[in-house]
Amino acid sequence: MRDHTAHPYMANSVPAIKQEMLDAIGAGSIEELFVQIPQDHRTTRPIALPPALTENQLRRHLVETLSKNRTAEDNLNFLGAGVWQHHVPAAVDEVVRRNEWLTSVFGEPSSDHGRNQAWFEFCSQLGELLELDLVALPVRSWGVAAGHAIRMAARLTGRNEVVVVRAIDPERLAVIENFCEPVQMPGHIAIRQVDFDPASGLMDLDHLRSLVGPDTAAVYFETPSYFGVIERQGAGIAAIAHAAGAEVIVGVDPISLGVLETPANYGADIVVGPMQPLGVHMNIGGGVSGFMASRDEERYAHQYPTLFISIAETTQAGEYGFGLSLFEQSSYGLRDKGNDWTGHSVYMWAIANAVYVAMMGPQGFQEVGHLILQRAHYAAHKLSAIPCVRVTFPSGFFKEFVVNFDGAALGVAEINKRLLAEGIFGGKDLGRDFPELGQSALYCVTEVHTQADIDRLAAAIDKVINDE
Repeated sequence: MRDHTAHPYMANSVPAIKQEMLDAIGAGSIEELFVQIPQDHRTTRPIALPPALTENQLRRHLVETLSKNRTAEDNLNFLGAGVWQHHVPAAVDEVVRRNEWLTSVFGEPSSDHGRNQAWFEFCSQLGELLELDLVALPVRSWGVAAGHAIRMAARLTGRNEVVVVRAIDPERLAVIENFCEPVQMPGHIAIRQVDFDPASGLMDLDHLRSLVGPDTAAVYFETPSYFGVIERQGAGIAAIAHAAGAEVIVGVDPISLGVLETPANYGADIVVGPMQPLGVHMNIGGGVSGFMASRDEERYAHQYPTLFISIAETTQAGEYGFGLSLFEQSSYGLRDKGNDWTGHSVYMWAIANAVYVAMMGPQGFQEVGHLILQRAHYAAHKLSAIPCVRVTFPSGFFKEFVVNFDGAALGVAEINKRLLAEGIFGGKDLGRDFPELGQSALYCVTEVHTQADIDRLAAAIDKVINDE
Protein backbone atom coordinates (compact mmCIF):
# COMPACT_ATOMS: atom_id res chain seq x y z
CA MET A 1 0.00 0.00 0.00
CA ARG A 2 1.40 3.41 -0.96
CA ASP A 3 2.38 5.68 1.93
CA HIS A 4 0.63 9.06 1.74
CA THR A 5 2.07 10.55 4.90
CA ALA A 6 4.19 13.67 4.84
CA HIS A 7 7.98 13.53 5.03
CA PRO A 8 9.16 15.00 8.36
CA TYR A 9 11.79 17.26 6.68
CA MET A 10 9.78 18.34 3.61
CA ALA A 11 6.86 20.66 4.26
CA ASN A 12 5.57 20.44 0.68
CA SER A 13 5.18 16.66 0.95
CA VAL A 14 1.88 17.02 2.84
CA PRO A 15 -0.68 15.31 0.54
CA ALA A 16 -3.07 18.27 0.53
CA ILE A 17 -0.29 20.68 -0.44
CA LYS A 18 0.93 18.37 -3.23
CA GLN A 19 -2.60 18.13 -4.59
CA GLU A 20 -2.96 21.92 -4.47
CA MET A 21 0.20 22.31 -6.53
CA LEU A 22 -0.92 19.68 -9.03
CA ASP A 23 -4.24 21.48 -9.42
CA ALA A 24 -2.45 24.79 -9.98
CA ILE A 25 -0.44 23.42 -12.92
CA GLY A 26 -3.23 21.29 -14.32
CA ALA A 27 -1.62 17.91 -13.72
CA GLY A 28 -3.68 14.95 -12.61
CA SER A 29 -0.90 13.12 -10.81
CA ILE A 30 2.78 13.17 -9.93
CA GLU A 31 3.37 10.51 -12.60
CA GLU A 32 2.27 12.96 -15.32
CA LEU A 33 5.26 15.16 -14.46
CA PHE A 34 7.66 12.39 -15.52
CA VAL A 35 5.98 11.20 -18.69
CA GLN A 36 8.90 12.49 -20.80
CA ILE A 37 11.23 9.96 -19.14
CA PRO A 38 11.32 6.75 -21.25
CA GLN A 39 9.77 3.75 -19.53
CA ASP A 40 12.96 1.70 -19.79
CA HIS A 41 14.75 4.43 -17.79
CA ARG A 42 12.27 4.27 -14.92
CA THR A 43 12.40 1.96 -11.91
CA THR A 44 9.76 -0.78 -12.01
CA ARG A 45 10.42 -2.30 -8.61
CA PRO A 46 10.85 -0.92 -5.08
CA ILE A 47 14.39 0.13 -4.18
CA ALA A 48 15.88 -2.20 -1.58
CA LEU A 49 16.75 0.23 1.19
CA PRO A 50 17.80 -0.69 4.74
CA PRO A 51 15.37 0.09 7.56
CA ALA A 52 15.06 3.77 8.47
CA LEU A 53 17.27 4.90 11.34
CA THR A 54 16.49 7.31 14.13
CA GLU A 55 18.57 10.47 14.29
CA ASN A 56 20.67 8.99 17.09
CA GLN A 57 21.21 5.73 15.20
CA LEU A 58 22.11 7.59 12.02
CA ARG A 59 24.65 9.75 13.83
CA ARG A 60 26.30 6.70 15.39
CA HIS A 61 26.41 4.94 12.02
CA LEU A 62 28.04 7.94 10.33
CA VAL A 63 30.58 8.46 13.10
CA GLU A 64 31.58 4.80 12.99
CA THR A 65 31.89 4.90 9.19
CA LEU A 66 33.89 8.12 9.12
CA SER A 67 36.24 6.88 11.84
CA LYS A 68 37.63 4.38 9.33
CA ASN A 69 39.06 7.22 7.22
CA ARG A 70 42.74 8.14 7.24
CA THR A 71 42.80 11.93 7.17
CA ALA A 72 45.29 14.63 6.23
CA GLU A 73 44.96 15.93 9.78
CA ASP A 74 46.44 12.72 11.19
CA ASN A 75 48.84 11.92 8.35
CA LEU A 76 51.42 13.88 6.38
CA ASN A 77 49.84 14.46 2.97
CA PHE A 78 51.57 14.85 -0.41
CA LEU A 79 48.51 14.07 -2.54
CA GLY A 80 47.11 16.68 -4.93
CA ALA A 81 45.88 15.83 -8.42
CA GLY A 82 42.68 17.87 -8.32
CA VAL A 83 42.12 18.75 -4.66
CA TRP A 84 45.04 20.32 -2.82
CA GLN A 85 45.92 20.92 0.82
CA HIS A 86 46.31 24.67 1.24
CA HIS A 87 46.06 26.77 4.37
CA VAL A 88 42.56 28.08 5.10
CA PRO A 89 42.68 31.07 7.49
CA ALA A 90 40.38 30.81 10.50
CA ALA A 91 38.66 34.02 9.45
CA VAL A 92 37.39 32.33 6.28
CA ASP A 93 35.62 29.63 8.27
CA GLU A 94 34.26 32.19 10.70
CA VAL A 95 32.66 34.30 7.97
CA VAL A 96 31.29 31.41 5.91
CA ARG A 97 29.66 29.79 8.92
CA ARG A 98 27.64 32.87 9.82
CA ASN A 99 23.91 32.17 9.81
CA GLU A 100 23.20 35.17 7.57
CA TRP A 101 24.45 33.25 4.53
CA LEU A 102 22.35 30.16 5.11
CA THR A 103 19.06 29.84 3.27
CA SER A 104 16.98 26.77 2.53
CA VAL A 105 16.51 27.77 -1.10
CA PHE A 106 18.38 29.80 -3.72
CA GLY A 107 16.34 32.97 -3.23
CA GLU A 108 14.73 35.36 -5.67
CA PRO A 109 16.91 37.45 -8.02
CA SER A 110 16.01 40.64 -6.16
CA SER A 111 16.64 39.32 -2.66
CA ASP A 112 19.62 38.76 -0.37
CA HIS A 113 21.50 41.96 -1.16
CA GLY A 114 24.23 41.18 1.36
CA ARG A 115 24.85 37.83 -0.27
CA ASN A 116 24.78 39.45 -3.71
CA GLN A 117 27.34 42.03 -2.61
CA ALA A 118 29.65 39.25 -1.35
CA TRP A 119 29.28 37.50 -4.71
CA PHE A 120 30.00 40.77 -6.51
CA GLU A 121 33.18 41.19 -4.47
CA PHE A 122 34.22 37.64 -5.41
CA CYS A 123 33.76 38.35 -9.13
CA SER A 124 35.58 41.69 -8.85
CA GLN A 125 38.53 40.22 -6.98
CA LEU A 126 38.89 37.28 -9.35
CA GLY A 127 38.62 39.60 -12.34
CA GLU A 128 41.50 41.67 -10.97
CA LEU A 129 43.59 38.57 -10.33
CA LEU A 130 42.94 37.23 -13.86
CA GLU A 131 43.04 40.67 -15.54
CA LEU A 132 39.66 39.93 -17.12
CA ASP A 133 36.46 41.91 -16.74
CA LEU A 134 33.70 39.31 -17.06
CA VAL A 135 33.58 36.72 -14.28
CA ALA A 136 30.65 34.37 -13.72
CA LEU A 137 29.46 32.91 -10.46
CA PRO A 138 31.30 29.64 -9.84
CA VAL A 139 30.26 26.24 -11.15
CA ARG A 140 30.66 22.85 -9.51
CA SER A 141 34.27 22.10 -10.46
CA TRP A 142 37.19 22.95 -12.75
CA GLY A 143 36.05 20.21 -15.14
CA VAL A 144 32.55 21.67 -15.33
CA ALA A 145 33.99 25.13 -16.02
CA ALA A 146 36.16 23.71 -18.83
CA GLY A 147 33.20 21.81 -20.28
CA HIS A 148 31.02 24.93 -20.29
CA ALA A 149 33.83 26.97 -21.89
CA ILE A 150 34.26 24.41 -24.68
CA ARG A 151 30.53 24.46 -25.43
CA MET A 152 30.65 28.27 -25.43
CA ALA A 153 33.46 28.15 -28.00
CA ALA A 154 31.47 25.71 -30.15
CA ARG A 155 28.48 28.08 -30.15
CA LEU A 156 30.70 31.09 -30.91
CA THR A 157 32.48 29.46 -33.84
CA GLY A 158 29.81 27.07 -35.13
CA ARG A 159 32.44 24.30 -35.06
CA ASN A 160 32.35 20.84 -33.50
CA GLU A 161 35.91 19.86 -32.53
CA VAL A 162 38.13 20.77 -29.60
CA VAL A 163 41.82 20.11 -29.11
CA VAL A 164 42.59 19.20 -25.48
CA VAL A 165 46.01 18.73 -23.92
CA ARG A 166 46.79 15.12 -23.04
CA ALA A 167 48.57 16.06 -19.80
CA ILE A 168 45.24 16.51 -18.03
CA ASP A 169 43.55 15.08 -14.94
CA PRO A 170 41.66 11.97 -16.18
CA GLU A 171 38.68 12.86 -13.98
CA ARG A 172 38.56 16.36 -15.44
CA LEU A 173 38.79 14.92 -18.94
CA ALA A 174 35.88 12.60 -18.15
CA VAL A 175 33.76 15.62 -17.18
CA ILE A 176 34.76 17.41 -20.39
CA GLU A 177 33.77 14.31 -22.37
CA ASN A 178 30.34 14.40 -20.75
CA PHE A 179 29.90 18.02 -21.79
CA CYS A 180 31.00 17.21 -25.33
CA GLU A 181 28.20 14.58 -25.50
CA PRO A 182 28.17 11.18 -27.27
CA VAL A 183 28.65 11.07 -31.02
CA GLN A 184 24.98 10.10 -31.51
CA MET A 185 23.78 13.45 -30.10
CA PRO A 186 23.35 16.58 -32.22
CA GLY A 187 25.48 18.65 -29.84
CA HIS A 188 28.46 16.27 -30.04
CA ILE A 189 31.90 17.89 -29.97
CA ALA A 190 34.81 15.68 -31.04
CA ILE A 191 37.85 15.73 -28.73
CA ARG A 192 41.35 15.61 -30.22
CA GLN A 193 44.14 15.15 -27.68
CA VAL A 194 47.52 16.75 -28.26
CA ASP A 195 50.66 14.99 -26.99
CA PHE A 196 53.19 16.31 -24.51
CA ASP A 197 56.95 16.28 -25.01
CA PRO A 198 58.29 13.31 -22.99
CA ALA A 199 61.45 15.24 -22.10
CA SER A 200 59.91 18.49 -20.83
CA GLY A 201 56.21 17.76 -20.25
CA LEU A 202 55.33 20.77 -22.44
CA MET A 203 52.78 20.58 -25.24
CA ASP A 204 54.06 19.17 -28.53
CA LEU A 205 53.51 22.14 -30.87
CA ASP A 206 54.11 20.13 -34.05
CA HIS A 207 51.36 17.71 -33.02
CA LEU A 208 49.13 20.67 -32.15
CA ARG A 209 49.56 22.13 -35.64
CA SER A 210 48.54 18.81 -37.16
CA LEU A 211 45.33 18.69 -35.11
CA VAL A 212 44.06 22.26 -35.45
CA GLY A 213 41.94 22.91 -38.51
CA PRO A 214 38.77 24.48 -39.89
CA ASP A 215 36.56 22.41 -37.55
CA THR A 216 38.43 23.36 -34.39
CA ALA A 217 36.25 25.40 -32.04
CA ALA A 218 38.90 25.79 -29.34
CA VAL A 219 42.27 24.70 -28.04
CA TYR A 220 42.26 23.91 -24.33
CA PHE A 221 45.44 23.64 -22.25
CA GLU A 222 46.45 24.18 -18.64
CA THR A 223 49.26 25.85 -16.74
CA PRO A 224 50.47 24.47 -14.50
CA SER A 225 49.60 21.23 -16.26
CA TYR A 226 48.36 18.09 -14.51
CA PHE A 227 52.04 17.16 -14.11
CA GLY A 228 52.70 20.53 -12.43
CA VAL A 229 54.68 21.77 -15.45
CA ILE A 230 54.43 25.48 -16.21
CA GLU A 231 53.41 25.72 -19.88
CA ARG A 232 55.76 28.47 -21.08
CA GLN A 233 54.62 28.16 -24.72
CA GLY A 234 51.26 29.81 -24.08
CA ALA A 235 51.68 32.62 -26.61
CA GLY A 236 52.75 30.15 -29.31
CA ILE A 237 49.80 27.85 -28.60
CA ALA A 238 47.41 30.81 -28.77
CA ALA A 239 48.90 31.97 -32.07
CA ILE A 240 48.37 28.53 -33.65
CA ALA A 241 44.76 28.39 -32.44
CA HIS A 242 43.87 31.93 -33.45
CA ALA A 243 45.41 31.48 -36.91
CA ALA A 244 42.83 28.73 -37.48
CA GLY A 245 39.97 30.86 -36.13
CA ALA A 246 39.70 28.83 -32.91
CA GLU A 247 39.15 30.14 -29.40
CA VAL A 248 41.84 29.70 -26.74
CA ILE A 249 40.74 28.31 -23.38
CA VAL A 250 43.28 28.13 -20.58
CA GLY A 251 42.93 26.34 -17.27
CA VAL A 252 44.96 27.91 -14.48
CA ASP A 253 45.49 27.43 -10.76
CA PRO A 254 44.63 30.90 -9.36
CA ILE A 255 47.00 30.59 -6.41
CA SER A 256 49.88 30.56 -8.92
CA LEU A 257 49.03 34.00 -10.31
CA GLY A 258 51.10 35.86 -7.74
CA VAL A 259 54.20 34.51 -9.51
CA LEU A 260 52.98 33.47 -12.99
CA GLU A 261 51.64 35.57 -15.85
CA THR A 262 47.87 35.60 -16.22
CA PRO A 263 46.63 33.71 -19.31
CA ALA A 264 44.86 36.85 -20.59
CA ASN A 265 48.28 38.33 -21.31
CA TYR A 266 49.40 35.52 -23.63
CA GLY A 267 46.27 35.10 -25.72
CA ALA A 268 43.57 33.34 -23.70
CA ASP A 269 39.99 34.13 -24.69
CA ILE A 270 38.32 32.21 -21.86
CA VAL A 271 40.04 31.29 -18.60
CA VAL A 272 38.83 28.56 -16.25
CA GLY A 273 40.19 26.87 -13.17
CA PRO A 274 39.61 25.70 -9.60
CA MET A 275 38.56 27.89 -6.69
CA GLN A 276 39.33 25.24 -4.06
CA PRO A 277 42.93 26.48 -3.49
CA LEU A 278 41.54 29.84 -2.36
CA GLY A 279 40.07 29.23 1.08
CA VAL A 280 38.15 25.97 0.57
CA HIS A 281 38.99 22.93 2.66
CA MET A 282 39.58 19.61 0.95
CA ASN A 283 36.33 17.66 0.84
CA ILE A 284 34.85 14.64 -0.84
CA GLY A 285 31.38 14.10 -2.25
CA GLY A 286 30.57 17.73 -3.00
CA GLY A 287 31.56 20.40 -5.48
CA VAL A 288 34.90 22.10 -4.94
CA SER A 289 34.09 25.03 -7.24
CA GLY A 290 35.39 26.16 -10.62
CA PHE A 291 35.53 29.62 -12.19
CA MET A 292 34.93 30.99 -15.69
CA ALA A 293 36.09 34.37 -16.99
CA SER A 294 36.59 36.21 -20.28
CA ARG A 295 36.81 39.66 -21.78
CA ASP A 296 33.70 41.76 -21.23
CA GLU A 297 32.43 41.48 -24.79
CA GLU A 298 28.85 40.85 -25.82
CA ARG A 299 29.77 37.84 -27.95
CA TYR A 300 31.12 36.09 -24.85
CA ALA A 301 28.60 37.40 -22.34
CA HIS A 302 25.61 35.95 -24.20
CA GLN A 303 27.14 32.49 -24.44
CA TYR A 304 27.65 31.94 -20.72
CA PRO A 305 25.26 29.44 -19.16
CA THR A 306 25.99 30.79 -15.69
CA LEU A 307 24.79 33.68 -13.57
CA PHE A 308 26.37 37.11 -13.22
CA ILE A 309 26.16 39.66 -10.43
CA SER A 310 25.82 43.33 -11.37
CA ILE A 311 26.01 46.56 -9.38
CA ALA A 312 23.77 49.55 -10.08
CA GLU A 313 22.77 52.86 -8.53
CA THR A 314 19.41 52.98 -6.79
CA THR A 315 16.86 55.77 -6.49
CA GLN A 316 18.56 56.71 -3.21
CA ALA A 317 21.52 59.02 -3.90
CA GLY A 318 24.84 57.39 -3.03
CA GLU A 319 23.26 53.96 -2.60
CA TYR A 320 24.03 50.87 -4.66
CA GLY A 321 22.18 47.63 -5.24
CA PHE A 322 23.29 44.23 -6.43
CA GLY A 323 21.37 41.73 -8.51
CA LEU A 324 21.59 38.89 -10.98
CA SER A 325 22.08 39.75 -14.66
CA LEU A 326 21.72 37.77 -17.90
CA PHE A 327 19.43 35.54 -15.88
CA GLU A 328 17.19 34.90 -18.88
CA GLN A 329 19.81 32.96 -20.88
CA SER A 330 20.57 30.52 -18.07
CA SER A 331 18.79 27.30 -17.16
CA TYR A 332 17.22 29.25 -14.31
CA GLY A 333 15.51 31.53 -16.78
CA LEU A 334 14.93 29.15 -19.72
CA ARG A 335 15.12 25.74 -18.02
CA ASP A 336 16.03 23.16 -20.68
CA LYS A 337 16.25 25.88 -23.35
CA GLY A 338 19.14 27.66 -21.58
CA ASN A 339 22.67 27.74 -22.99
CA ASP A 340 23.56 24.81 -20.75
CA TRP A 341 22.42 23.51 -17.40
CA THR A 342 24.04 25.13 -14.36
CA GLY A 343 23.54 24.71 -10.64
CA HIS A 344 24.14 26.65 -7.45
CA SER A 345 25.63 24.00 -5.19
CA VAL A 346 28.98 25.80 -4.75
CA TYR A 347 27.91 29.43 -4.49
CA MET A 348 28.79 29.47 -0.78
CA TRP A 349 32.39 28.81 -1.73
CA ALA A 350 32.40 32.14 -3.61
CA ILE A 351 32.05 33.84 -0.23
CA ALA A 352 34.93 31.79 1.18
CA ASN A 353 37.00 32.73 -1.86
CA ALA A 354 36.16 36.42 -1.46
CA VAL A 355 37.29 36.41 2.17
CA TYR A 356 40.50 34.54 1.35
CA VAL A 357 41.46 36.79 -1.57
CA ALA A 358 40.68 39.94 0.44
CA MET A 359 42.90 38.74 3.27
CA MET A 360 45.76 37.80 0.95
CA GLY A 361 45.94 40.86 -1.26
CA PRO A 362 48.51 41.17 -4.08
CA GLN A 363 51.49 40.88 -1.72
CA GLY A 364 50.03 37.78 -0.10
CA PHE A 365 49.64 36.05 -3.46
CA GLN A 366 53.26 36.81 -4.32
CA GLU A 367 54.46 35.49 -0.98
CA VAL A 368 52.46 32.25 -1.06
CA GLY A 369 53.45 31.67 -4.69
CA HIS A 370 57.16 32.07 -3.94
CA LEU A 371 56.82 29.88 -0.85
CA ILE A 372 55.16 27.08 -2.83
CA LEU A 373 57.80 27.29 -5.56
CA GLN A 374 60.65 27.16 -3.05
CA ARG A 375 59.27 24.25 -1.04
CA ALA A 376 58.21 22.20 -4.07
CA HIS A 377 61.63 22.55 -5.67
CA TYR A 378 63.33 21.77 -2.36
CA ALA A 379 61.25 18.59 -2.17
CA ALA A 380 62.15 17.65 -5.76
CA HIS A 381 65.83 18.20 -4.97
CA LYS A 382 65.65 16.03 -1.84
CA LEU A 383 63.79 13.20 -3.57
CA SER A 384 66.02 13.18 -6.66
CA ALA A 385 69.05 12.69 -4.38
CA ILE A 386 67.64 9.31 -3.25
CA PRO A 387 69.11 6.33 -5.14
CA CYS A 388 66.62 4.83 -7.64
CA VAL A 389 64.44 7.99 -7.60
CA ARG A 390 64.18 10.50 -10.46
CA VAL A 391 62.14 13.68 -10.97
CA THR A 392 60.76 13.35 -14.51
CA PHE A 393 60.30 17.01 -15.44
CA PRO A 394 62.84 18.71 -13.15
CA SER A 395 62.49 22.32 -14.24
CA GLY A 396 59.61 24.74 -14.58
CA PHE A 397 56.97 23.30 -12.23
CA PHE A 398 54.79 24.90 -9.59
CA LYS A 399 53.44 22.88 -6.65
CA GLU A 400 53.23 19.41 -8.23
CA PHE A 401 55.89 17.30 -9.89
CA VAL A 402 56.29 13.78 -11.26
CA VAL A 403 58.56 11.36 -9.39
CA ASN A 404 59.74 8.20 -11.19
CA PHE A 405 60.59 4.96 -9.33
CA ASP A 406 61.55 2.73 -12.30
CA GLY A 407 64.96 2.14 -10.74
CA ALA A 408 63.48 0.82 -7.52
CA ALA A 409 62.54 -2.76 -6.79
CA LEU A 410 59.07 -1.67 -5.69
CA GLY A 411 56.22 -0.18 -7.71
CA VAL A 412 54.33 2.98 -6.76
CA ALA A 413 51.40 1.09 -5.25
CA GLU A 414 53.66 -0.83 -2.83
CA ILE A 415 55.70 2.29 -2.03
CA ASN A 416 52.52 4.18 -1.15
CA LYS A 417 51.30 1.28 0.98
CA ARG A 418 54.52 1.33 2.98
CA LEU A 419 54.51 5.11 3.24
CA LEU A 420 51.00 4.93 4.69
CA ALA A 421 52.36 2.66 7.42
CA GLU A 422 54.74 5.55 8.18
CA GLY A 423 51.82 7.98 8.42
CA ILE A 424 52.42 9.55 5.01
CA PHE A 425 50.13 9.86 1.99
CA GLY A 426 52.43 9.40 -1.01
CA GLY A 427 51.89 10.81 -4.49
CA LYS A 428 49.10 9.93 -6.91
CA ASP A 429 49.94 6.77 -8.87
CA LEU A 430 50.07 7.73 -12.57
CA GLY A 431 50.67 4.23 -13.93
CA ARG A 432 47.13 3.44 -15.08
CA ASP A 433 46.43 6.75 -16.83
CA PHE A 434 49.92 7.53 -18.15
CA PRO A 435 51.68 4.16 -18.63
CA GLU A 436 54.36 5.83 -20.75
CA LEU A 437 55.66 7.46 -17.56
CA GLY A 438 56.43 4.07 -16.03
CA GLN A 439 56.32 3.68 -12.26
CA SER A 440 55.62 7.33 -11.53
CA ALA A 441 53.66 9.30 -8.93
CA LEU A 442 52.47 12.90 -8.81
CA TYR A 443 53.62 14.62 -5.61
CA CYS A 444 52.19 17.88 -4.30
CA VAL A 445 53.95 20.36 -2.00
CA THR A 446 52.25 23.58 -0.84
CA GLU A 447 52.73 26.29 1.76
CA VAL A 448 51.47 23.95 4.50
CA HIS A 449 54.55 21.74 4.20
CA THR A 450 57.57 22.59 6.31
CA GLN A 451 61.18 21.69 5.63
CA ALA A 452 60.86 19.07 8.37
CA ASP A 453 57.85 17.54 6.58
CA ILE A 454 59.79 17.27 3.34
CA ASP A 455 62.85 15.83 5.06
CA ARG A 456 60.59 13.26 6.74
CA LEU A 457 59.12 12.29 3.35
CA ALA A 458 62.57 11.89 1.80
CA ALA A 459 63.80 9.78 4.71
CA ALA A 460 60.69 7.58 4.56
CA ILE A 461 61.00 6.97 0.81
CA ASP A 462 64.69 6.17 1.19
CA LYS A 463 63.85 3.70 3.96
CA VAL A 464 60.99 2.11 2.02
CA ILE A 465 62.87 1.47 -1.23
CA ASN A 466 66.48 1.08 -0.12
CA ASP A 467 66.39 -0.50 3.35
CA GLU A 468 64.59 -3.75 2.60
